Order: sequence, then C-alpha cells, then structure tokens
Amino acid sequence: MNCGEALEEARSLIPQREARLLLRHVLGVSHAMLEAHPEGKVSLQDAAGFRALVARRAEGCPIAYLTGHREFYGLEFHVTPAVLIPREETELLVEIAVEKSAQRILDLGTGSGCLAIAVARELPQAQVTAVDASAAALDVARENAARHGVTVRFLQGDWFAPLEGERFDLILANPPYVAENDPHLAQGDVRFEPRSALAAGPDGLDDIRRIVAAAAAHLLAGGRLFFEHGYDQAQAVAALLAEAGFVAIEQRRDLAGIPRVTGGARP
Repeated sequence: MNCGEALEEARSLIPQREARLLLRHVLGVSHAMLEAHPEGKVSLQDAAGFRALVARRAEGCPIAYLTGHREFYGLEFHVTPAVLIPREETELLVEIAVEKSAQRILDLGTGSGCLAIAVARELPQAQVTAVDASAAALDVARENAARHGVTVRFLQGDWFAPLEGERFDLILANPPYVAENDPHLAQGDVRFEPRSALAAGPDGLDDIRRIVAAAAAHLLAGGRLFFEHGYDQAQAVAALLAEAGFVAIEQRRDLAGIPRVTGGARP
C-alpha cells in the first residue's frame, strides 16, 4: 500500500484533511513530504496503525487525543484524555498576562499546563504557579513544562486549597463553565474530554462563583482576576465580580467578536 491508497481507503470514513493529519502522524513525515510523494510506501505495521486511528476518529475521538499533541500560542503541547484540549480563545489570557506584566501569576485549573507554560515563556522573570485537582493532568503539565524549558510550580488541589496565605498579582482561570445539562456535552469532541473540566452546575457558573468568593484573599492590593467563560456568560461573570467588590471590570472579545474573558481588580 502507498500513501495515496491509504488516504483513498479512509475517504469514506473521515474527511481527507483529517486522514492526512493522521497519516502524517503515523509516518512521521511533513505535510509537504506527504503531498509530494503520494506513491510513498506504507508498511503493514503503519497501515494497521493508520486504520486504527481512522476508526477511532470515525467514532468521534478528537484528533488531538489520537496524535497526542495540540498547538497553543505557537507552542506544541502534549495532550491526553486526562486534560482538556487547548483552545484558541484561551490565548486571550496569555495576552492579558503579557499586557499586565505581572510578576506573581497563578493559573487555576491548569490541565495540560498550556496557559501557565505560555505565560512563563513570555514572561521569563515572572513566578508562575499552576494548580489542578487532577494528578494525571499535572503529570501532563509537568512533561510539557520540561519540554518547553520553563519553570512553573505545579500544585495539586481544589482551586485555592494548596495556596493558604499566598497572594498574587494576577490570577488566570479557565474553569469548567458549561451547564451540566447542556446538550453539547454529548456532541462532537467534548464527549471524549474530561467532564470535570467542562461542566459546572445548572448554569455552568458554580466553579466561577467559588473562585470569585475566595480570590480576594489571594490577591495583592490592585491584583487582578480574569476568567475565560462561555459565549453568553460575560454579563453574569461581570456581575459576580462586582458583587464581590472587584473594580475596573473589563472584558475581552475573541476573534469572532464574542466576549470570552472577563476580569476585575481587587481594590
């Protein structure tokens, strides 16, 4: 079997773009190499591996879990089913950290570590701490930090639990924010992602409420707290921050013009 034949075999199961990504992953070749040499041979072992990946993708398993990596903020990150797949909108939080030039930064719910690591790369003088409740997620995050040569302090615990008495200039959070009965949880790639990283109570705001309630005790005066949130939650998150005494509330829009990040400052 050659590359062209392998792709043709997969045509009826998954889109060709995805098939090319999976074949490149199995063969360890570049896009240019695959396109230039469709006659290239595929060994029996590689053909079997490719068919297995195509079958799993046809069942809905995310490409990122099949290949084990995903790009975020121009960096390649290892991902497993233990972590949420990094998404483009979360890059807004990196941009905020760079803009604020904070020196003591906390990433709550770090998952793969993509946010904390990207911030540490952009702000090498900053002290970056990242927390997650999942030991398996932290294993992935530590591997990614080592891969990118950055120093991040990783702690296991539920939100602020491992941080008694500590204060920060900037707290960034991409917590679960999907309503637990949202039908999208049973659709597409999110079916395969950890539900604990996605759903948060009847309106999706349970974890955001918990973080807002405890954040002031972990912020220096003038320190800021920013959340990524759902497309329709900006007003609700802003109200929660205001009710908790946060000031200078601001919002950032994603590339589609949708408010996806909301934050405020501790007086």
